[in-house]
Amino acid sequence: MTLNAEETAMVEAVRDFVDREVRPVARELEHANAYPGELIDQMKAMGVYGLAIPEPYGDVQVSTPCFAMITEELARGWMSLAGAMGGHTVVARLILAYGTPEQKERYLPRMATGELRATMALTEPGGGSDLQAMRTVARRDGDEYVINGTKTWISNARMSGLVALLCKTDPESVPRHQGISVLLVEKVPGVTVTADLPKLGYKGVESCEVVFDDARVPVGALLGEAEGKGFGQMMRGLEIGRIQVAARATGVARAAFDDALAYSRQRESFGKPIWRHQSVGNHLAEMGTKVTAARRLLLYAAERFDSGERSDLEAGMAKLFCSEVAMEVALSAIRVHGGYGYSTEFDVERYFRDAPLMIVGEGTNEIQRNVIARQLVERGGLPA
Repeated sequence: MTLNAEETAMVEAVRDFVDREVRPVARELEHANAYPGELIDQMKAMGVYGLAIPEPYGDVQVSTPCFAMITEELARGWMSLAGAMGGHTVVARLILAYGTPEQKERYLPRMATGELRATMALTEPGGGSDLQAMRTVARRDGDEYVINGTKTWISNARMSGLVALLCKTDPESVPRHQGISVLLVEKVPGVTVTADLPKLGYKGVESCEVVFDDARVPVGALLGEAEGKGFGQMMRGLEIGRIQVAARATGVARAAFDDALAYSRQRESFGKPIWRHQSVGNHLAEMGTKVTAARRLLLYAAERFDSGERSDLEAGMAKLFCSEVAMEVALSAIRVHGGYGYSTEFDVERYFRDAPLMIVGEGTNEIQRNVIARQLVERGGLPA
């Protein structure tokens, strides 16, 4: 994959930002579970929140491979920073693809600068990956929808001013997915962020429960022109979402490998650097090979997305493989560090806590395997 000169410069600028501004402070911020406001502001100024938004609404739309590489760099510094713009990008893509002209004019220019941040609300308490079983309902009342229900594990819920809400506008529809729509919901009365959920990793950025209690939005909040299209819209949006998660996972894996390699070169035992011991060298060889394979699959999925062809198979494969690699490489990095890998004075313990999110987020890997198998059957196997 070859980026153009402007995209290459953007990736290099983000890499420099990560090395200069993020990595020196990430450990302290993460351990304090502190919101990285100053870093987020710098990301806004760099145009990170507008990467998926073209002219005339934004200034710096990039290819999906470039977007994936920038996400990977952010996650290499601190995965939470990449998560802080993940759902935002999915919502931007949804509005670009399906929004009305009025919706695009209302939201995209402010989203491109980061003035308005967006998130998506899919998961419900007890619902998990079965999105069609959701209970959040938006009933038409004249020129408004009245929304009732609860969503959970909503990233950036407090800091976002716009929520792409997946809900039922026709609860009696058969099949169920034809009664599902996406509403673009601002923080109107009746929308309450009730709790920040405690987490193993992914610190600093909030994941919340959001309650909709007779929240009223105008009918113009419906994404697009017709009800009942939301499930298909969101599934297409999750293709870029899964590429983004795969990129976050690859960034974590890269950081874990880089730290393990550096440590193995400076740490000595029995009179030589520990990488020269076969047991450690074997870990490094496996880690480097898996990270390289993950990056190639990530970029393959990104290229497929930009081709305009259906890319749920490729995005699902990338999300599955990259997230599993992140977990494996993070654990191997702890092994290479020995006892220090278990210490909070080193970053590898953070990678180990962050990696599981990509396994269970944006559709669990168990669900991903089902999606991949179904697509392989429907397509008649892998391409020649």
